[in-house]
Amino acid sequence: MGTNVFWKNTDKTSCLCQTLWLIERRLEVVRLVSHNAHKKLVSCLQGHLGMDVEKRHKKLPLTGLSQAMQDGAGQLGDESLTGKMLELCGEAESKLAFEQSQHEVQLERDILEPINQLAEVDIPNLLKLRKQLAKLVLDYDSARARYIQATKSQNLAVAAKLDSLKDEMDEALNKVEICKDQLSAEMYNFSSKEADYAQVYVMLLEAQAEYHKRSLASIESVLPSIRSQQDSWAEKPSFGTALEDHLKRSGREIALPIEACVMMLLETGMKEEGLFRIAAGASKLKKLKAALDCSTAQLEEFYSDPHAVAGALKSYLRELPEPLMTFQLYDEWIHASNISDVDKRLQALWTTCEHLPKSNKANFRYLIKFLAKLAHESEANKMTPSNIAIILGPNLLWAKAEGSLAEMAATTSVHVVSIIELVIQHADWFFPDDLDFNVSDIFTAPVLATISPGTPEPDTGSIDRRRPGSQSGSSEGGESPRRDSPAVRRTGTINRKQPHSSPAFQPPLPPGESGGEGPELPSLGSEADQASLLSGQGLQKQQDNADELFTGHHFFHILFFVSKAPSPHTAPRVPVMAAHCSPRVIG
Repeated sequence: MGTNVFWKNTDKTSCLCQTLWLIERRLEVVRLVSHNAHKKLVSCLQGHLGMDVEKRHKKLPLTGLSQAMQDGAGQLGDESLTGKMLELCGEAESKLAFEQSQHEVQLERDILEPINQLAEVDIPNLLKLRKQLAKLVLDYDSARARYIQATKSQNLAVAAKLDSLKDEMDEALNKVEICKDQLSAEMYNFSSKEADYAQVYVMLLEAQAEYHKRSLASIESVLPSIRSQQDSWAEKPSFGTALEDHLKRSGREIALPIEACVMMLLETGMKEEGLFRIAAGASKLKKLKAALDCSTAQLEEFYSDPHAVAGALKSYLRELPEPLMTFQLYDEWIHASNISDVDKRLQALWTTCEHLPKSNKANFRYLIKFLAKLAHESEANKMTPSNIAIILGPNLLWAKAEGSLAEMAATTSVHVVSIIELVIQHADWFFPDDLDFNVSDIFTAPVLATISPGTPEPDTGSIDRRRPGSQSGSSEGGESPRRDSPAVRRTGTINRKQPHSSPAFQPPLPPGESGGEGPELPSLGSEADQASLLSGQGLQKQQDNADELFTGHHFFHILFFVSKAPSPHTAPRVPVMAAHCSPRVIG
């Protein structure tokens, strides 16, 4: 009978065709897989089954996190950036929790219920109907066997029951057929709907994708506001932050660490011997950097330790992501320093300086003006332009390519030191305008305490050094205060009564450079003076002073003084630079 014949099994209870028998084999596997998937998916949900959106939202862990964040924000207040961020992020987490509660309700309705219906209702009903058919087949086989036995019997009593046995067999067969038709219909129906059952798992991914899209949109809608408030928060670390970012965020013209350190050094450090060379205590330096990072005004304790202040200034310059003199102009600086003609070299350095970005140039000008003022006190602090350049030069300009310390020293330091020394020596030529160091006007002018005539001046190492404005009183009596005293530094500006020191001779501009493209070059002295300096006279004293100051303390001076003879290939050596130093500076 082809596919219509009953497929006989060894248990003699199967009456299904081969197609239905194959479907039957999948039923139990599908039921088991669906049951496991339902169980695991339920475990992924964080809310309880059967709850509506509102109740589920209240029970979600994400809601608890949101509430804890908002409670913390209330305790910290808006004065704290952490408190403000907790408030905004807590609100965002609450929105995410609401999206999650909606998503879980959707999963329960569209995914979990169909899977559960298939695994716990539909397939078990099919299997139950299959068992019923097997029982009816056994009943039919039993009735048929009794009927056949009666037809073979010679007993008249048994023969009299033959008709009733046949009716019993026919009735059992009818039940089998009815049940088989019902089971076959259900199995064919299951087979036709298997694509729909599989679609449920696709719907799961689609629902998750939609949920994550909504969650992402919710986050993206609040992130710009959160970032804006975070970026507008003024109290951010300045060490290690790009100069432009720090100035933009703080609304300043001069970086806070530079101005704060300069103002403190102007009050208490200008005559400190070995300033910038002598290392400060590590804990003191770390504390000062942390105080500057959080923009605190409580800096009084650091006025008594100018070496810590100088160390913090060096650290700030060294930790900038890009040097103050910029990576972009590195090659231009080095090329300018290699020009053998001193006039053209100065002109090239001035041109390169003009190419600096506005903020970099303003801070570079501020720093150079201060270093020039510091060099004016070199008789007391032993920090000549050359010595300052050796210490600070490598912190102002370095190559972008990484390399070993020896490689950097060999390829960069000599050039950089020569550049910084020239700029410091001719600071008033590079930057002719006067400068008020109290740019931000947050440092009040220091006032010297009253000193009676004849009273010895207090030792600078033991005076009460406090931030500008912390000392009261005025200078009285017949004696003038010391040049580095707070009374003289009251305006926080360069001493305008002392013009830039340079010989009287003024050479013409280099050919092709007299058309007003730059400032008038600084004077270099007579030709005899230049020849004397270039031949090495005056160099030995400068080198002896530097060796006495730096022996055993700094690495770069070894490279800097390695050659005493000028060379056209190493133009920015010490003899050439010494030609531009005023007699007071080089000894």
